[in-house]
Parts: sequence; structure tokens; C-alpha cells
Amino acid sequence: MPSRALQIIALTLTALGLAPGAAHLMEMPVKLAYPPAMYASVTSTLYAWFGLVGGPVQVAAALSVAVLALQARRLSASRLATASAAALLASLLLWGLIVAPVNAAWANAAGSDPAEFAAAYEQLRLRWEYGHAAAFIAWLAGWFALVAAITRPLDSGRNTAA
Repeated sequence: MPSRALQIIALTLTALGLAPGAAHLMEMPVKLAYPPAMYASVTSTLYAWFGLVGGPVQVAAALSVAVLALQARRLSASRLATASAAALLASLLLWGLIVAPVNAAWANAAGSDPAEFAAAYEQLRLRWEYGHAAAFIAWLAGWFALVAAITRPLDSGRNTAA
């Protein structure tokens, strides 16, 4: 049976991992209405701590849930724990495949004149915004599966209805 401490760590890190995506999702309607220059200015300065803090928290959450799923493999909640780990991994993959390339392109545009900088942001902002939304939805699914796995009565029997 997974330790109570691991369950608490996994829940806490996964809950904290919801924050960056939720913030992006709540800001999206307003930011998409910004003119390109304002969007570029806000987006290029606002999110510095998201990667510095949010990235490691999300990776640690995914790892802790994977360990939890491994430890729960003979319990009735194993499928839910495994589904949670898979959803968190999918979220990180979505971010890596959709959002990270946009971040790299924008970093390359950072030294250009203001009009080119704004144009680079304008060209890729829908991919960046909707990439964050997709990653958040996957993370939220992982959170729900984790909560269901941990709040489900843990028994030592094989998966029966999970």
C-alpha cells in the first residue's frame, strides 16, 4: 500500500500543478483581445515564474503519481492511479510538443525590432494559448483520477471495479 505521506505529496504537487494552467485559461479571453504589441509585451514579461516554479512542480507531481501508481499496482485503485499518471504525462507532453516550440520561437524574436517582435507573437499566440488549455485539461483529468484513486477504499485485492 502506498504510504500516506506519498499520497499527500502526490495530491499536493498535483493540485499545485493545476495553478499555471488554470491561470492561463482564465487569462485567455482577455489576452486574445489584446492588440499584437500589447499581447507580446504582456506575454513576454508575465510568465517568468511559471517555468521556474511551475515546471519543476509539475514534473515532481508526475513522478510522485507514477511512484504511487507503481506502489498501488495490486490494489483496487491501481487503474485510477495509472490513469492519473498517464494524464499528467500527457499534459507534460502536450506542453512540450505544442507550447515549448512557441516559447523557443518567441525567444528567437526577442532581439528584433518591436514590430517584428509583435508579429512573431501574433503569428503563434493561438497555438500557445490553446496548447496551454489542452495541457490544463489533461492535467485536470489527472487530478480527478488521482483524487478518485486516493479516496477510493484501498484494499489488498486485485482490481475489481476500477
